[in-house]
Amino acid sequence: MKELKYQFPSADCIIYPDALFEQVTTLVAGKLVVITDEHVFAAHRERFEGHTCIVIPAGEQYKNQAAVDRIIQELIAARADRETFIAGVGGGVVTDMAGYAASVYMRGLRFGFVPTSILAMVDASIGGKNGIDVGLYKNMVGIIRQPEFILYDMSLLQTLPDKEWVNGFAEIIKHACIKDAAMFDMLEQHHWQDFKNDTVLLSALIEKNIAVKAGVVLQDEFEKGERKLLNFGHTIGHAIENLYSLPHGHAVSIGMVMASVISEEINGFPSLQRERITALLQRYGLPVTIDTDNEKVMEMLLMDKKRASDRINFILLSEIGKAMIQPIGITQLRDILEASF
Repeated sequence: MKELKYQFPSADCIIYPDALFEQVTTLVAGKLVVITDEHVFAAHRERFEGHTCIVIPAGEQYKNQAAVDRIIQELIAARADRETFIAGVGGGVVTDMAGYAASVYMRGLRFGFVPTSILAMVDASIGGKNGIDVGLYKNMVGIIRQPEFILYDMSLLQTLPDKEWVNGFAEIIKHACIKDAAMFDMLEQHHWQDFKNDTVLLSALIEKNIAVKAGVVLQDEFEKGERKLLNFGHTIGHAIENLYSLPHGHAVSIGMVMASVISEEINGFPSLQRERITALLQRYGLPVTIDTDNEKVMEMLLMDKKRASDRINFILLSEIGKAMIQPIGITQLRDILEASF
């Protein structure tokens, strides 16, 4: 198997970009417990045969402490001990929860991921962020702890619904916006279906995104500076995601458009580039607007992890491919939301 080895400050992680799920057993010594969700399990039931599996309900609404408590109870029932290895097989909700449960059970088990969605392959499984939501507040509780490996099996995408292909491309476009203008140009020449129908093209795109995400995390694993750039589109995006029950990629897409407008307002981001971002998101089937209650959005933002006193650290663009951290006062942000949205 091809290996991409990343030496993060806290631990190493090996990424296998062209592998098969069944090869997990060659990477794990000792007892293996697989955590997956009901959709992935139903779609690939035969491939889970012979494994101890914990199957959780599918959906962001189940990414909470109650679901983690259930996972822990099932680990106890399976007599999982400190030599047990946890493999999270699924989308971003599964990898977030599997990594969190593995990190707190018996004060920490070894774990790895097999992402089964575009969003998880390019973003959620990479970087060591594991956690859960608390009510409407996204990822409010969690830990940064690296998986030992991330194994990519492209055949698992064959059952991925089209809406999840679209959802995942929001994070790909985000990476292009903040770090890779050449990738942005390339995406403008294609459509998500091109990547679905061409595994060579898709594999190359996923490796580009692995490089962007892992490269940022290598510089700033615990989000003191550079890693904050990965939050482009997520500040308002997270607020509207749970307020309006939007898919993550849809919320981030709208959040990126709003962040682009704020970039134009505050630091002179060119309007033509803002229009290119909006057009690219629409090209990939992602929404770019939503009717919002700005006061409810502001209430959510006041509880955002990126808030410091009376300011919120926003990620803005100076140009496509270059992002910056920009503190914005609460009052100024409220005025911009009222005026522009």
